[in-house]
Amino acid sequence: MLDRLPHANERRLAVRLLKDAQRQVRGGHPWVYASAITSLSHEGESGDLAVLFDDDRKFLAIGLYDPRSPLRVRVLHHGRPRTLDESFWRERLTAAFALRAPLEASSHTNAYRCLHGENDQLPGLVLDRYDRSYVLKLDTHAWLPHLAALVPLLVERTGAQRIVLRLSRSEREAAAELGLTDGTLLHGDAPPARLDFLENGLHFDADIVRGQKTGHFLDQRENRARVRELADGARVLDVFSCNGGFSVYAAAGGARSVHSVDQSPHAIEAVQRNLQANRAQPGVAACSAASSVGDAFAVMRTLVEDGERFELVIVDPPSFASKQADIPAALNAYRRLTDLALKLCAPRAVLVQSSCSSRVQADAFFDTIREAALRSGRRLQELERSAHALDHPIGFPQGAYLKTLFSRVG
Repeated sequence: MLDRLPHANERRLAVRLLKDAQRQVRGGHPWVYASAITSLSHEGESGDLAVLFDDDRKFLAIGLYDPRSPLRVRVLHHGRPRTLDESFWRERLTAAFALRAPLEASSHTNAYRCLHGENDQLPGLVLDRYDRSYVLKLDTHAWLPHLAALVPLLVERTGAQRIVLRLSRSEREAAAELGLTDGTLLHGDAPPARLDFLENGLHFDADIVRGQKTGHFLDQRENRARVRELADGARVLDVFSCNGGFSVYAAAGGARSVHSVDQSPHAIEAVQRNLQANRAQPGVAACSAASSVGDAFAVMRTLVEDGERFELVIVDPPSFASKQADIPAALNAYRRLTDLALKLCAPRAVLVQSSCSSRVQADAFFDTIREAALRSGRRLQELERSAHALDHPIGFPQGAYLKTLFSRVG
């Protein structure tokens, strides 16, 4: 497959920027938008290396050029001029894998994020591990001409049995022109339909070819572990459960019952599979499991009307703000979810709420939850806030997206 990919162009693009963009690039920002470019040396192709200069024609940075995207250049290197050769790629990989050394050494976890895009100075590129299988996800096809150089280094570093290519929705049409589809195998043998992996000693499966994201929401691993610590003896409600990560952890932590809610019947089937895969855990074997397929807001309203109450409620919705204009509606959705969740909380229950939208700032999210609680007449005692795990580092402001609040409900 690698020999069918386009080759990197030897000719470099010279790019001049507006003064504000020059300032941001000097500060280490990884993005340059088309509107910030004042001149190009020539018409570039996707994946060309773009050299950015200031007004005095001094080197600022070098990055990947994407003529189809408003995000025109993704910066790989700032500061002094540097050749982007094998040595450069090795340095990037070495730094990223060193950060994940505690996870790599773990015998209880073999699924985590190895490369986190811009935050590991590899903008638009993500690598997730599932045991000996790896998923390379691209947010720009500007990476395609560089995969022939990068993939062998990844195989050498990881010993990967296979590497699967996943593409963001916006990139699938462009990749199809090259004969690539979402789920293309870049290295090794084809994966099974469901691939088993370990997370904190618990068993899960992932469809790394067709599943959401790269097959599993790896970024919530530490929050799931915290839920396991809080679940003993509790009736648990897991809203937007997806494949049941929080449900499985709660059951393993000794929950009396777990009720998983998701609009996808396939997600609920995955919850049931993952609970069954962990029946050797005494807590999971003893836990009573129920589920509801449907819109989360509607299901929660029905549970309220039925008089259901829970000692642990987890609300982990998808991103409600795909663009800046969505923020007010997103905050309103968080407000409505908080109101419903509080009505489902028994006295002294623990409420866990997450947001995965980078456009919704943490303070706005936490303030919205507190305001909703005040209006409902329920008192929230904040237990803790959490953000990103070590395999999801934050390298620039927009890289901070995940925020979670654990509260005791009065």
